[in-house]
Amino acid sequence: MKIVAFIPARFASTRFEGKPLAPILGKPMIRHVYEGVSQSKTLSEIIIATEDERIYNEAKSFGAKVVMTSASHLSGTDRIIEASKDIEADIILNIQGDEPLVNIEIINALATPFKEDKSVLYTSVKTPIYSYEEFIDPNNVKVVVNKDDFGLYFSRSPIPFDRNYNPEEFKDKKILFGYKHLGFYGYRKDFLLTFEKLPQSYLEKKEMLEQLRAIENGYKIKVVTVSFSTIPVDVPSDIKKVENYLLNLYN
Repeated sequence: MKIVAFIPARFASTRFEGKPLAPILGKPMIRHVYEGVSQSKTLSEIIIATEDERIYNEAKSFGAKVVMTSASHLSGTDRIIEASKDIEADIILNIQGDEPLVNIEIINALATPFKEDKSVLYTSVKTPIYSYEEFIDPNNVKVVVNKDDFGLYFSRSPIPFDRNYNPEEFKDKKILFGYKHLGFYGYRKDFLLTFEKLPQSYLEKKEMLEQLRAIENGYKIKVVTVSFSTIPVDVPSDIKKVENYLLNLYN
């Protein structure tokens, strides 16, 4: 089974222009992502896909394989669909270029279900939420799954809603509020090409979550639990959060 990881990296980000090249402890973010993905030995190939020559040249400088794609793509998924069409692969992994803390656990969680079950078409990952503040934050996408870990729904709202939750009763207790969805994906290549042809769905537009397009069209997403949450870089202030995390890890 040939598994290829793509790292879509866009320079023209609305909220943080040039963020794949933003330095994190002296190293551009795109290199942190690439090196994190490279920890996994299950991959046949790692390819950075970008619309910008500055990212292209930086990726080449540290030995990565990189391809140029259209500047008109609205999502990382669209970018890797273009980049993967001429690539021979059974499984495509989508590792966003603004996830500098990606590691081997996440890569293996995305890839393993395809090896274990031929019916799996689409995978992602989740992590437990023990903080009520994190649970109600609309910037954190929540997911509920069935008994086999296939996604039932993804939402920016706090799901599942706990009618019995009493802040005072649970004040000093560690309780599981739900699961946070992390934005990493795996696809069988044939399914990815099918997904490209599906029109944007009603729920996808409401929540601004493209994985809902698959669910609304009757496809299942296997959502594997991992032990930690990453820190995606959306705005410049997120860089410091990542650096603090890494410094604590190193020390």
